[in-house]
This record gives sequence, structure tokens and C-alpha cells, in this order.
Amino acid sequence: MKLNKILIASLTLVAGIVSLHAATPPDKPNIIYILGDDVGIGDMPSYGSDKFKTPTIDKLAHEGTLFTHAYAEPLCGPSRATILTGRYVFRTGATNQDATGLFTPKDETMTPLVLKQRGYVSAMIGKWGQLPLGPTDFGFDDYLQFQGSGIYWNTQAKGKTYELNGQTIDLKDNEYMPDVMHTHLVEFLEKHQKDPFYIYYSMSHIHAEILPTPDSQPESKNLYADNIAYMDKLIGKLLVELDRLHLREKTLIVYFGDNGTASGFAPHNTIHGRHLLGSKGSVLEGGSRVPFIVNWPGYTPAGKVSDDLIDSSDFFPTFAELTHSAIPSNRIIDGHSFLPQVLGQPTHPREWIFVELARKWYVADTHYKLTQAGKLYDLSDAPFNEKFIDPNTTDSNAIAARAKLSAVLAQLNPAGGHLDQGDGTGRHANKKPKYRENKAIKQAEAMDKNPGPAEPVNP
Repeated sequence: MKLNKILIASLTLVAGIVSLHAATPPDKPNIIYILGDDVGIGDMPSYGSDKFKTPTIDKLAHEGTLFTHAYAEPLCGPSRATILTGRYVFRTGATNQDATGLFTPKDETMTPLVLKQRGYVSAMIGKWGQLPLGPTDFGFDDYLQFQGSGIYWNTQAKGKTYELNGQTIDLKDNEYMPDVMHTHLVEFLEKHQKDPFYIYYSMSHIHAEILPTPDSQPESKNLYADNIAYMDKLIGKLLVELDRLHLREKTLIVYFGDNGTASGFAPHNTIHGRHLLGSKGSVLEGGSRVPFIVNWPGYTPAGKVSDDLIDSSDFFPTFAELTHSAIPSNRIIDGHSFLPQVLGQPTHPREWIFVELARKWYVADTHYKLTQAGKLYDLSDAPFNEKFIDPNTTDSNAIAARAKLSAVLAQLNPAGGHLDQGDGTGRHANKKPKYRENKAIKQAEAMDKNPGPAEPVNP
């Protein structure tokens, strides 16, 4: 059962027919880029998740466009580096969490600096994570950032303080970091409602440590679901503010997950009763295939489910094209603009995506996947299974796919760029690797009668 068919059936119940806007988009639309932390497709009801409720995100999908084949690097730092620069990690050096913090503004240009030439004001609100230096060093005008990941309360070791435009501020007792972020986001909107703006809203949710939210009941037995619900609530509050300030129809909203669901939670998630193969930190579908929704009232096709390929390098050129901004000409930009899909226009979507973590990488289309080890997989049952294809197969489609994807890898030549010098996990630069099996991976592979030689799985 193909995932996109399931999604089309569910979304058309609400939206019915794809709607297009006849008018030309404004010259300088606002952009709010919402980045969920460790949010995989198994966490999202709009992707068929069985266990959670996200009415606001569901509505964004119902009234916008949902992409079924969106991919990100499987860990936070490499993923965010690619999102903001439009360049694959073998070019930037962001091959592992530690290495991501090493490039400089001289080496790489991020989205806000490109948009600044068109008069945009920008804000980075939330997790800066493994990225180098600070947001203003890469062109952001305004920022609120916290240390580490998954910060919610000042009872956490890294939750004692946060930084607001160069000032260190104490997080007060009973003050919830995601609410602090939302308050600052609203203040930014009010201050710049007459300016074109770009907001990189990097949420705390739903990265561990999973703690009670302000809405959690004392007897709650599912804090993970509580956190997903609160993330959805905050997005709903943002939409209310955009309506109040009469900014909604001037603003493109993007929701994206930075990588798949964390390994401790992925085994409990299902899509229509089936477990995904892989999780955060693995180069399997569940590690890299993420939720991606675009919504712009009057411009984005409503109720559309697209199986066009998207990868995390694509946001940089898309936002540049949307705002008529010039991108750097002195370096390779790997992204492929998906602006036509945003506007419901005819397009030539990308034919493959590329994902890399440490010294493992792959290139894939919607049907096949080829790894750095030369292993070819059939993705017809993805994201639940990846079926290994014998190198001696006589299947003409598989033979053609191998030739096509091999040519792509040869042209990219990841081994000729920054080759990872870390421990192999993608997490560390100098610690010994500690490989472990993920329960969800083991369970999914058991469903496949012929998985073939297994790829090493990151913890």
C-alpha cells in the first residue's frame, strides 16, 4: 500500500479539488520556516500516524500541499547546515554533529544573507544547535537561542539561561522555553509587520528530554503525545497572530522535520499499523524521510499530495527564487527550487535526492536507492521496507536504475569532498563508535524475506 495513495484519500475528504490562485504572487512575501526537531512522518497524523493528534498541522496540510518524498540528513546538525546553505555536507564539511560547527561565513552563505539584499529582515528563534558561531554571524538580524537541544524548563542543566540578541537571560521558574520563544516570535511580527521578513523558527519540540508540558495532566501517561500536541498548539497560536496582524495571506508557511523520529520513540510509532524502517541517525527511510508541508492561502494548491522528490538543500534556492534574490555564483548550490510546486505551476521536479551522514551516503529516486557501497534497494514498499536487489538481477528496471543512480553518484563524487573523519556514527568527531540495533529496524527487516546484506546502522 503506497503512502501517497493513503494521504490523497484522507486529504481530499477535506479539500476535494486542488485550487489555484490566478493572481501573481507578491514581490516580497513573508516566509516562516518552522523546523520540527526529531519529528518524523510517524509522528504526524497527516502522514497516517496512528497515535497522535495535530489538528493545526493537519489543517495546514488540508489547506496546502503535502509532500510524501521529502528527505533530510538523519541528524540535526548536518540537516540544518544543508537547509540553510543549500549545499550537501561533503561540500560544507558538516558530515557529523561536531564537524558542522567548523565552517565560517567566509566558507558558506546562509539564507538570511541572501534575502537581505532584497530588504528582508530576519529572525532565528529557537535551536541553533550544532551550527557554528551565532545567528548574526550568518546574516540574521534578530535571534533568541538556547543551549543544546530539547530545552523546556530551567530544571534542565542547559535550560538555566537563553540568549536574546547578545544578552544572556535567566529562564525563570515555571517559565516554559517554547512559550518564551513564541512570545518573542509575536514581538518580532508586531515590530516588522510592514517589512518583508524571513523567520527560521527552530522549535524545541519534540527533541528529548521529553518532559511535561504546561498542558500535561499530572496523571498523563504519554508525555511524548503531550509534546506533539503542544507543538501543534504553538503553531496554531502563530496562525492566530498572523490573522490578527493581517499577515496570513502575505506569508508562506513551511513545516519541515529536521530528521526522523528518535530511536527511543520510533519503535512505538506506526502508520496505518505498520512500523517504519529506521529512525534518527540511520541512513534508512525512517531516518531521513520527513514531514514537509507548504501553506500559503490563495497561492498554494489546497488539498494536494505531491510525490515530487525534495531534499533539504532545496529551501535555499526556493526562497531565493520566491524573493527574487541572487544566490552566490562562486560556489555550487545543490538545491533545486520547488517554487513551481508551491504555486501549483508546471515544473520539472528533481529526479533524485542525496543524503549523507558520516561516511555513508545514498542517492535515490521514488523507486530505487543506491548506497555508497554500491547496494541497490527497491523502495516500492518504503518507508516500511527497503528490498535488497541482487547485483546479478536480470530485471531491466533495476539495471536501468543502477546505471542512472551510479551516474549521479559519480558526478557528485562525495568521496572527493570533505570526507568524514569522525567515529562513523555521524554524531562525534573523536569518540569510539558504538553501533546498536534499533528495535524498529529489526522488526521491519524481519518483515522482508530477503533484506540482503545489511547496511551498518548508526545509533
